[in-house]
Amino acid sequence: MAITIGQLAQALEAKAWGDLDLPVTGAAEPQATGPVGPEGGVIAMAMSPKYADTLKPGSIAILAEGMDPQAYGLKAAIFAPRPRLLMAGLTRAFDPGPDIAPGIHPTAVIDPSAQVGEGAAIGPFVVIGADVRIGTGARIGPHVSIGRGSCLGDDLLLNAGVRIAHGVTAGDRLIVQSNAVIGGDGFSFVTPEESGIEEIRRTLGTRAGIKQQHWTRIHSLGGVEIGDDVEIGANATIDRGTIRATRVGNGTKIDNLVMLGHNVTVGDDCLLCSQVGIAGSARIGNRVVLAGKVGVNDNIDVGDDVIAGGASKIFTRVPAGRVILGNPAVKMETQMEIQKAIRRLPRFAEQLARLQETVTRLLEKG
Repeated sequence: MAITIGQLAQALEAKAWGDLDLPVTGAAEPQATGPVGPEGGVIAMAMSPKYADTLKPGSIAILAEGMDPQAYGLKAAIFAPRPRLLMAGLTRAFDPGPDIAPGIHPTAVIDPSAQVGEGAAIGPFVVIGADVRIGTGARIGPHVSIGRGSCLGDDLLLNAGVRIAHGVTAGDRLIVQSNAVIGGDGFSFVTPEESGIEEIRRTLGTRAGIKQQHWTRIHSLGGVEIGDDVEIGANATIDRGTIRATRVGNGTKIDNLVMLGHNVTVGDDCLLCSQVGIAGSARIGNRVVLAGKVGVNDNIDVGDDVIAGGASKIFTRVPAGRVILGNPAVKMETQMEIQKAIRRLPRFAEQLARLQETVTRLLEKG
C-alpha cells in the first residue's frame, strides 16, 4: 500500500514540506531509510537531532516542529505537533492487520443457532457455539472458540487461539490478542469450617491450631461484560463473576499476561500493563494506570485517575487522583523519601556503631 506524503499529512492532520507527491510505502527506523525515487520509499520517525542525524540524504521523515528538513538533506517531511499521537496515525495507515481471508473457512464449526453479521472473515478451525451473536465486520483468526450465548459487537478482531467462554458480552471494536482467555471460572473455594486464610485475616497472623481442611468449589454463574473500544493482550485472563459479571469499561487497554479475578470492576479508559494482577471483587475507577507487575488486593477500591508505579502492591483503598509506588503502596513522594532513608541506613549503622564504642569507653573509664 502506498500513499503520497501530501495524503499522509492530510490524514494525520499535520503540516508537510517538500515534494508532496512522493509515494510512502511503509515506515522504518531512521537508520534504515534511503534515497526515495519516483516509486516511493519508507518514512522514518525522527523527532530529535539524535535520530535525524542518522537519516540518509534523499529520504523522507517525520520531524518535530521547528526542525529544518533541508539540514538533513530530505526530499520531503511531515511535522509532528505531538509525535506519539502522530505515530498512532502513521502505524494505523500501514497496518494490514491479520491475514484472515474474507468469508467463513470450510473447517469452521458454527452452531446453526449462532448469528454472524455481514462482512465476517472467519479462519480455520474456529468454533462458535449455540446462540452466539456477532456483529458486522468480524475478523476471527484460526483456532478461536466462542462459547454458548456470548454476544460480541461490530468490528470484532479475535486473533489466533483466543478463548471466549459462554455468557460473555462485549461492545464494538473489541480487539483480543492471541491466547487470551475471557470468561474462565473464578478461583473461588470454601471450607466447611473457618479456613486458615480466614483465621489469619481475622487475627492478623495468630494461629490457634492447624487442622486438616478440604476445599469446596464455588461455581461461577456470572459472565463477563466488556465495553466499546477495549483491547486485551496476549495470554491475558479475565475470570467470570460468581453471581454478577466481571466488568471492563469503555476504552480500557489491557496488556499481555494481565489477570482480572472474579467480580472485578474496571472503569473506562484504564491502562493495565503487563503482569498486573487484580484480585476478586476489587473495584478500579476510570482512567486508572497500573504499571507492570502491580498487584491489587481483593475487595478494595482504587479511585479515578490513580497512577500506580511498577511493581506496586496495593493493599488498601486508594483515593482518587493519587500517584502511588512501592510495597505496600504509598504516595510516590513518601516512597521516594523511604528509599532515600534506606540508602542512608549503612551510614547510620556505622555512626551508631562508633557511638556505641564511644559510650562503652566512657563507661569503662567510669
